[in-house]
Amino acid sequence: MSTIVLMAGGTGGHLFPAMALAQELRRRGHVIHLMTDHRATGYGDRFPAEQTHIVPSATPSVRDPVKFVLAGTKIVWGIGIALGKLSGIKVDAVVGFGGYPVYPPFVAASLIGLPGVLHEQNAVLGRSNRALAKRARVLALSFAKTLKAEPFADKSLLVGNPVRDRVRAIADTPYPALVAGDPIQILVTGGSQGARVFSDIVPAAVAELPADLRGRLRITQQCRPEDLDRVAESYRQAEINVELAAFFDDLPERMAQSHLVICRSGASTVAELTVIGRPAVLVPLPGSIDADQKNNALFVDAAGGGWVAEQATLSPHSLGTRLAALLSDPAGLQRAAAAAKSLGQPDAVEKLADVAEALASKGKPK
Repeated sequence: MSTIVLMAGGTGGHLFPAMALAQELRRRGHVIHLMTDHRATGYGDRFPAEQTHIVPSATPSVRDPVKFVLAGTKIVWGIGIALGKLSGIKVDAVVGFGGYPVYPPFVAASLIGLPGVLHEQNAVLGRSNRALAKRARVLALSFAKTLKAEPFADKSLLVGNPVRDRVRAIADTPYPALVAGDPIQILVTGGSQGARVFSDIVPAAVAELPADLRGRLRITQQCRPEDLDRVAESYRQAEINVELAAFFDDLPERMAQSHLVICRSGASTVAELTVIGRPAVLVPLPGSIDADQKNNALFVDAAGGGWVAEQATLSPHSLGTRLAALLSDPAGLQRAAAAAKSLGQPDAVEKLADVAEALASKGKPK
């Protein structure tokens, strides 16, 4: 039995794969601790760890010298806090899942000689992971072609992006039959807090669909709390059957029941889509320095498992036109579902657990 500390930023994109690994390592008899930032408090009671340790961190801003110095001071403080916490636990190995909250504890682990794995969920190696890669024994990748990871090829392994147990449990759910006249299930989700662009555009887009298609729609949409009333009114005026909520705890199950998903292309979303095998209109989050979501989406699009829709050019008319074409072609949706499924890596968590175990036992990962 080993003690392994997982380190992750406090958002679902980082915490969900960490949670998947924690579940697998606990099944194997290991003791798990989590180091993260204050944003993870909403997941704390569900994360399978012996203890959750909050470590101060910050994101440096090179454009503002004052903020840069303040962030640097907080990071150094976080390293000191992490050193104290790690010294109080008999740790065998650490696994980092990216984001600047991982920087202080991962640096602290390397300073005291603990072997570490860095996992990259996206198709582009993130800035924090790039800064930490030289301190890692292994760089675990989710995509065979990961941009900016080329300098670390000698320590890179392809493992995939772990998904939670509840996702793996429904991975073999068949794509729902789509027969003429039957209801069409569409899931719209923008991440843990919803995406305002979907609240603005999707109701108007589906309102433009032909009446025969519109009457068959059964839409499940995640919205920000402040958008719920106006989105409900938009759907009511269009006479469309919809279920709205700020958060769906059973999102993977709803994804499995869907004929089409409209969503962002964060790493965890793409991993779950491909493990379950559902086609999607992917709207990458704009403004990212490394365009990680766009590269994730392009990977799915290139395989025929989904369609990239850039937010800058997305409108009710353009989305409505695309939806009309997709929903009128059940065979095409079925092919896209199979293509998405072919990209899935449901065994990613076992592969990553093998790597963590090997380091914890002072072995060499294969």
